[in-house]
Amino acid sequence: MTDETAEAAFQDDDQTIAGDNPFLLFQDWMTLAEHKEPNDPNAMALATVDDQSLPDVRMVLLKGFDSEGFVFYTNSESAKGQELEQTMKAALLFHWKSLRRQVRIRGTVSRLPDEEADAYFQSRPRASRIGAWASQQSRPVASRKALWQAVTKETARFAIGTVPRPPYWNGYRVRPLSMEFWMDKPFRLHDRVLFTRTSDGTGWTTQRLFP
Repeated sequence: MTDETAEAAFQDDDQTIAGDNPFLLFQDWMTLAEHKEPNDPNAMALATVDDQSLPDVRMVLLKGFDSEGFVFYTNSESAKGQELEQTMKAALLFHWKSLRRQVRIRGTVSRLPDEEADAYFQSRPRASRIGAWASQQSRPVASRKALWQAVTKETARFAIGTVPRPPYWNGYRVRPLSMEFWMDKPFRLHDRVLFTRTSDGTGWTTQRLFP
């Protein structure tokens, strides 16, 4: 995928842009990012709100996507995990600075089946699996020493055999209701195309937006 090829998918003809499936355009842009972006092309900002409706945002890693949505994993007892469970809604932002492009996604959230979370957890490095047991994510810790003491304890506990997935470590899928593709243009006359659909998932509509 070249810059020119991706650009051709984003011309003035709305039919060329939209087709029927924004996931295909996202795949093109992600493929380009994987070749061009120097660090973590799958990094995305995950936005949620707390029980006071105060927004919160942090970077996570996309671990897969298909026509059903965008997948990531986290500790469900963390701040983001609790906020996800409270609303089951989220927003995502991919920003590929070197490509001067971004994709904004808003939608509903669902948990992945346990078997999918189990399979992904076992694909992680052993030290990362142990770390998932040792870290009480988002909660106060007395010191780095206390963290390493927890890691040492869990390393000893799982010295032999498989490190199982903690019951609080889960996968989530964001099912988009809107996907906006943004491309930098001269004089801040950027190109923005918004795909939207209703909650029942029937088809996509497309609009160009003023920059």
